[in-house]
Amino acid sequence: MTKSSRRLRRSAASPTRLCSRRSSVLPYADSVTEKPRFDEVGPNANAVRAMFADVAPRYDRMNRTLSAGVDVLWRRHTVRRVLAGQDRRVRVLDVCSGTGDLALALARAGCDVVGTDFCAEMLERARTKRRAATNGVRFLAADTQRLPFEDGEFDVATVAFGIRNVHDPRAGLADMCRVVKPGGRVFVLEFSKPKAPLVGPAYLWYFRKVLPRLGRMLAPATRRHEAYDYLPESVLRFPEREEFVRLMKDAGLEDARFEPLTFGIASLYEGRKPNG
Repeated sequence: MTKSSRRLRRSAASPTRLCSRRSSVLPYADSVTEKPRFDEVGPNANAVRAMFADVAPRYDRMNRTLSAGVDVLWRRHTVRRVLAGQDRRVRVLDVCSGTGDLALALARAGCDVVGTDFCAEMLERARTKRRAATNGVRFLAADTQRLPFEDGEFDVATVAFGIRNVHDPRAGLADMCRVVKPGGRVFVLEFSKPKAPLVGPAYLWYFRKVLPRLGRMLAPATRRHEAYDYLPESVLRFPEREEFVRLMKDAGLEDARFEPLTFGIASLYEGRKPNG
């Protein structure tokens, strides 16, 4: 077990129903140029935010190239799962929204979406894409661990490839759970490590050796090539599958489960906020 996994397991040791606990609602920034409060995100929050700010102009192009476009299919599948069984317009909170790919996909599918992120530069890209695509989404600067919304304000909460960047993932999951209605669902789309005999080793080699070099080649102007060193390391350290399902349950979610995607390269997790 990695050091990061041990830290997460320790933080999840007590299965308190965190999502049912009301936290103070913070005033949120309606302009992406304002920085939200990050009292609990940890000492490396500024470094992570600066790293994403620096790669923001090239983030979408690099990710499409590096994933061969498969991440687009994963997001489409997530949208279908969000809409499954819904008979009315769904109000969705998308946290760690980045440049807004999932939030915009949900809005195009007819959802009423709020996207949040702690990096203003990433949100600027999201707002630019929104103007060219749809009006069904707004973007706000906010800390995933201290979301500035009332309890039960949303039908669904989502996060795509961002929960591993949250200092305390259980706290982030708990606040996502808090802001959805009783019976509402939380979806997490995240990278995972494939277990197939041939796919697994090839994936690890690609992530550790090829991806960082491709990132440097595709973004020669950026001062922060470490973004594509950080990506594979953050994925390899992060708890996945059954371990992440336990984390969701410890955050207060019920019926937590996961679905492997594309040989297990990614996983879609789903949990439900208890009724009552």
